[in-house]
Amino acid sequence: MSESEPKWACEYCTYENYPSSLKCTMCRGPKPFISEDIYRLHGDKINVDENFSSTIGSAAGPLENKSKCPKRPTEYCTYINSSNICIYCGSTPVSANTLHEHIQPLKISQHSDLAQSLSQPRNNSPPASLTNLENSRRTSQAKWICSMCTYENWPKSVKCAMCGSSNGSQRSQAASLIMPSPDRIPESDINQDDRYKDYILDTSQGQNNHENERKMRRLKRNADWNWLNACIGVIEGDPNPVEAYLSSGGDPARTLTASEVAILNRSSAFDVGHTLVHLAIRFQREDLLAVLLSQIEGSGSGVKRVPSYVAPDIAADIRRHFSSTIRQRKGNFPCNFVTEFPTFTLPAEVDELPAPVQDQLFAELLDKDAQEQLENDPAVINWSLDITVRLGSRLYALWNRSAGDCLLDSVMQATWGVFDRDNMLRRALAESLGQGGHIFYPRWKEYESSHASFLQYSLEEGQWEEDWTSLISLASQPGTSLEQLHVFALAHILRRPIIVYGVKYVKSFRGEAIGYARFEGVYLPLLWDQSFCIRTPIALGYTRGHFSALVPIEPYSRIDSRPPVQHGNNMSPDHLRSTFLPLMDRDRKLLPIHFLMESELGREETILRQWLDVCETEGGILVAQQLLHKRPLLVAQMVEEWLNHYRRLSNRLLSSRPIPN
Repeated sequence: MSESEPKWACEYCTYENYPSSLKCTMCRGPKPFISEDIYRLHGDKINVDENFSSTIGSAAGPLENKSKCPKRPTEYCTYINSSNICIYCGSTPVSANTLHEHIQPLKISQHSDLAQSLSQPRNNSPPASLTNLENSRRTSQAKWICSMCTYENWPKSVKCAMCGSSNGSQRSQAASLIMPSPDRIPESDINQDDRYKDYILDTSQGQNNHENERKMRRLKRNADWNWLNACIGVIEGDPNPVEAYLSSGGDPARTLTASEVAILNRSSAFDVGHTLVHLAIRFQREDLLAVLLSQIEGSGSGVKRVPSYVAPDIAADIRRHFSSTIRQRKGNFPCNFVTEFPTFTLPAEVDELPAPVQDQLFAELLDKDAQEQLENDPAVINWSLDITVRLGSRLYALWNRSAGDCLLDSVMQATWGVFDRDNMLRRALAESLGQGGHIFYPRWKEYESSHASFLQYSLEEGQWEEDWTSLISLASQPGTSLEQLHVFALAHILRRPIIVYGVKYVKSFRGEAIGYARFEGVYLPLLWDQSFCIRTPIALGYTRGHFSALVPIEPYSRIDSRPPVQHGNNMSPDHLRSTFLPLMDRDRKLLPIHFLMESELGREETILRQWLDVCETEGGILVAQQLLHKRPLLVAQMVEEWLNHYRRLSNRLLSSRPIPN
């Protein structure tokens, strides 16, 4: 084709295209057919099939004869065509009055949807198949109206985009699928003003906001808020509402119902069927968990109110301060040690409280079971009138958690008055045994070998190493019970002696002796230099696998008239600010000193006097002097806040008494 050939104009958009272009550059319409139409040249002599002619027209381009193919719109896309077939939708542009002339040549199957639709009278609507498709599309895209705020949401939205409420229709369908049977609905909810029914109606029928608020106000008005506040107190770590609920006779095993969960409105925290114990475990409230378990198991005499529970924020500050006092010794013996040496005692003001308030205080503070076991059959504490009455050194077993960390908790109670909730002391213990094991191991092995030979058995070196590895592993696992070696290591961390008063035999729940308890005795920091340690001990009690802190009541120094205690030939200058711990049992035998080497055996009393301030009472009982210094500021604040609770009880008791005439 020559370059001089003129451009051709598109008959659809009138754009002028280059001769070599087969389609319009603008609208992509076909180039007009320039060659002569062989069918048109013959005129009417040849009867051309309309269907064939339309096919040629669509393939080769629009026919030149505009008079026989006037421009006509199609029914579906309304594009004005000059050809017999629409170049966009492919349909035939025919008019309604000549529709019957064009149906016959198409030869459409009588069973097709299109044939059935074309055979029916036309009403200017698309075929049935297209109508159904359009209707389904419109139905699926119909917006749903929120029942709370009337906002129109897209059909795929599960919740309202404006207020966050669930789709009412979907919610009702889901509720109908999971509706519980009547026999599974808690009877307590059915009998309490149909509250459960109201709650189900609210969630299943998607009522409006006003109706939901009315139902919720009714639920809240009839709710037991003493119980619900206890549930909230557990997850927030507040013991006051929990204690108020238990003190009023509340059941610690009570479960949350569906209506109560709806009132609390915190699906991430509360579930149907949960008890206070479940909540305490879920949110790791160990202090409250111990209180609740003591109520359920019957091991306690009621609500426990130790100082760290009354002032939890101050107790947390004490634990953080204790963590800052832990150091590690450099050199050949990398053992952790503390830099401060407090000794916890009960305040002297306890004796000033009325007898009923004192009874309540001791019931909420002490472990009555441990106290009775240590004082009876045979007594291991408070068995000497010289010590308890004349010297005012009666020991009290503080209540303690029973979660496997009782040894560490009791040590922390005997020194700082708090529990080892953050496992700081356990970490220090594990690090000391792990890094300083080469110093602890020889003394431990020799001590255990002497006991094994006394029982006429021996172990190989591999067995000793396995036992040692097991002991180190126990020290690093929170919640696991500990052994004698761990008490010995704690004496080194505290840099002070630990005296354990324990039962001789471990008994079953039937009272039968099932084994020999070896914990009773004195644990000295023998691996330290004596000048690096203090001589004031702490006391622990051991009863059937459980440790308790044993603490005295602080004496009144200004009114104390106790007889002096002989310290050699001189009077002790600090006896007015001291308590005394017996170093003998009731049979006047010295308490054993654990982890002595064979070369040190037979010199027990001398060793005790080297590490402790040993005194002798008028009755000839050897006692260790426990110096009582001023409480640390944080401990004093915690004790004062705890004591104020019982002072208020005392004031209410006194104000309720009738005034004598």
